Amino acid sequence: MSIHAKLACAVLALIFSNLASAQEYPNRPVRWVLGFAPGGAPDAVARIVTPQLTAQLGQSVVLDNRPGANGILAADIVAKSSPDGYTVLITSAAFAINPSIARKLPFDAIKSFEPVTNVASSEALLLAISPSVPANTVQELIQLAKRPGAKFAYGSSGVGNVTHLAAALFAARTGTSLTHVPYKGGGPMTVALISGEIQIAISNPGTLIGQVRAGRVRALAYNAAARSPLLPNVPTMIEAGVQGMELDPSWYGVFAPAKTPAAIVNRLHSEIRNALKAPAIREGLASISMEPVGNAPSEFKEFVERAIKRYAELVKLAGIEQE
Repeated sequence: MSIHAKLACAVLALIFSNLASAQEYPNRPVRWVLGFAPGGAPDAVARIVTPQLTAQLGQSVVLDNRPGANGILAADIVAKSSPDGYTVLITSAAFAINPSIARKLPFDAIKSFEPVTNVASSEALLLAISPSVPANTVQELIQLAKRPGAKFAYGSSGVGNVTHLAAALFAARTGTSLTHVPYKGGGPMTVALISGEIQIAISNPGTLIGQVRAGRVRALAYNAAARSPLLPNVPTMIEAGVQGMELDPSWYGVFAPAKTPAAIVNRLHSEIRNALKAPAIREGLASISMEPVGNAPSEFKEFVERAIKRYAELVKLAGIEQE
């Protein structure tokens, strides 16, 4: 047999092996590793989608919360896992911000993963304050924060998270001096906002809207071109008098370890895309101000690469230093 024939046989064997793997996959529970604590938007998205995936796959899709280091700990677990589709990462836009914030990542955000799909995205972020702050508008908040001796702190879901970036950009645009207090997720951050431990948070509506409606925190502005239909009485950031706060929507994507067979990546994408078509899933995402996406792996890869470059520019603009 010639060398060309041997190579052709090897390629065909690899193709059929991958197809067989996809047909057999999954034959045991699939673990979704999430780098944030329960209660935040990434956790909410995962908990809305995974029951439908369990039903479709006939195997449990188990959510494993591993909060810490703005999702870096969870991403590192997945990067070092077997590339067999049984351990995958679900994370937020923080994944694309971390390369600009962390001095040294234990993985390569591009080379260590196979992008699967963007599950969902939100249109914008919501600026909310603790009820202990005597302000009813963004301009009143700015005036309070600029008073001599004022000590205002904003919370985030972690250093380098989009909630960190948004609030740092807000401080830069408004000329206010605000202290950053990072938490291990949107849930702990929201608890701190309610208690008055922090005064300000700019986060996904899915994290804050329930508390706003319950009167536990006060919403002052929505960072989009138009008001949110879920909170029509809350002005946009531009209406509130703050320019230059445009940010890419927050998003929540799934990644597999590098070298995961394409057939398995495509199977994961196909199942997630189908799950996002279910009315209950779409309603659940809409209830937390999320839009289903489900783009193809190749499209998601290009999206992530662009996001990394875009966030690098915004991190510099906001004056956030590497940690």
